[in-house]
This record gives sequence, C-alpha cells and structure tokens, in this order.
Amino acid sequence: MDRITNILAVVDPTSTEQPAVDKAATLAMKFDARLELLACDTKFARETRAAAQLAKGEAFSASLEPFVNSLAGPLRQRGLDVTTHCIRQDPLHVALCDWMKRSSADLVVKDTHYRSLLKRTFITNTDWYMIRELGLPLLLTKPRSWAEHPRIAAAVDPTHANDKPLALDHRILEYGKAFADSLQGELHALHAYLPALLVAAAMSSAAAPVFTAVPPEALRAEEDAKRKELLALTQPYGVQPSHLHLESGTPSEFLSRVAAECHLDLVVMGAIARSGLKQFYIGSTAERVLQWLPCDVLVVKSPDFGKSLPF
Repeated sequence: MDRITNILAVVDPTSTEQPAVDKAATLAMKFDARLELLACDTKFARETRAAAQLAKGEAFSASLEPFVNSLAGPLRQRGLDVTTHCIRQDPLHVALCDWMKRSSADLVVKDTHYRSLLKRTFITNTDWYMIRELGLPLLLTKPRSWAEHPRIAAAVDPTHANDKPLALDHRILEYGKAFADSLQGELHALHAYLPALLVAAAMSSAAAPVFTAVPPEALRAEEDAKRKELLALTQPYGVQPSHLHLESGTPSEFLSRVAAECHLDLVVMGAIARSGLKQFYIGSTAERVLQWLPCDVLVVKSPDFGKSLPF
C-alpha cells in the first residue's frame, strides 16, 4: 500500500458528536498525515440545523464555516495540519463522490450510526453509494472509541473460493498491518469457509433429500489444509498463529460473532468490481455482514478498482 499522507474526514453538520473527525485526527497523528475536514450542506442538513436552533430559541445560521472551524481549531493546537472545506450540494452521496474525484486524500473517514436495540449499524444510502463508488479506502466509524491497543482484523479468503483476487487479500493485510502498527495494536486474520465435501454431498443429493455422511477425519483434513493456507498468507504480515480465526460456516454469521467475542475495534474488508455489470459488490463477505458488525470497518479496493467500473 502507498503511504497515507492525507486523510479526509466527512463532518456531520447535524451532530455535535464527530467520531469520524476524532478517529481521523488520531490516524493523522499516527501516520503524520494532513487532515481535511469536509462538510456538505444539504437541504436535509439545513432543515435539521434550523429545527434544532429554533428549539433552542437561537437564530438560524446558514453558514457551516464557524462550526467546521470550531472542530479544526483544537486539532491545529495539537499540531495537526488541518484544512477545511464547506460545500452545498444535493444529494449527499453525489456531492461527496464528486469532491473525492478532485481530492488528494489517501483515506476517507465517515461515521455511521449504531442502533443498540437492534444490535446493528444503520448504513445509509450514502454509505452504500460511497462503498460502491469510491476507489479510495473508506473507514466507516461508530461512536465507540478504539481501545488503547486496538484489535484489528483482516477478513481474507486465501483459497479464493469466492473469486476474490489474491492481490486484494494482500492489500487487506497491508492496511491491517499499517493500522495495527501505527495504533500499537494487534493484527488478527479472519476466514470462514464452507467445507467442500459437505457442499459436494449436498449437491449430489439435491434431487433427493438423502443424508450423505462425511467422515469427520475428512473434515478435519480440510480444516488443516485451510489453516495452512491462512498461515502462509498471513505470516509475512506478522499475524500470530493464536490470532488466526478459522471456522467452517457462513462469513456473515462468523465475522459478526468473532468481532463481538474478540472485542475487535476494526475489521478490514475488500471490495471488488464486476466488469460489465451495472453494479458491483464488496467482496464475498461484507455486503451481508456490514450492518451487523459491532466495530468499525475499513473497506479497501484493489489498485485497478476504478478500471473495472462499468461507467
């Protein structure tokens, strides 16, 4: 991966809490990077701010500059190189992606919202659009702070059973290692797989619901082979064998459960584009698990991601 020298944080003009700005500032300090704060004044944002100020008996201020500068001031006092930008455009996802085309950012940080009662993350249409459109690494953050020594996990597929290119697995691990090293955390690796023998047995009995037994020793042999592949992939990045998490099962259930059990702070996932299709998806795991992860997620793409887009 290229060195991160410029981080862009998306400011939420409707909230006093700015987890994206806070974590972007932390990363800027650790990576010795510049920090950009970008606020987009959409119609929804203006109406929300106006309602909140009216409820407090305050006069509505249409300008976002004072608010964004109030965020930038303390960060500059900490020694960060901070620039601010305020734009007005609708809809938000188009405004942000248009801006990124002209930005020199290496990493984009945006907040998401956690619905504790449902134990899920509220991924907005803007978030999904940015995941699918943005070629830059995208860090989606939650209000929860990172641990002093955060646990960071790379979600990989060393067997490429889900047609994810090997180069992307290495890119996922590169970013995972860079974040873990900079934040003085520990790097884990995650992989869930469906046993080939069980899949073959299920397919062979599809016409008639006949149970086909698979010898346990055969399943253990397949698991041992998968573990060796995972170890070979992750060893160059310093992942300890005790930090390898491998299970047979569906990725969506596995990732969210392990993230909770291991108290992960960040999961790094990959995105791939499908050439010739009108849309593309973000790898073999993320689309189905993203909303259930109890931690932040960093979505990275292959270097040629943009070339694969059908538009």
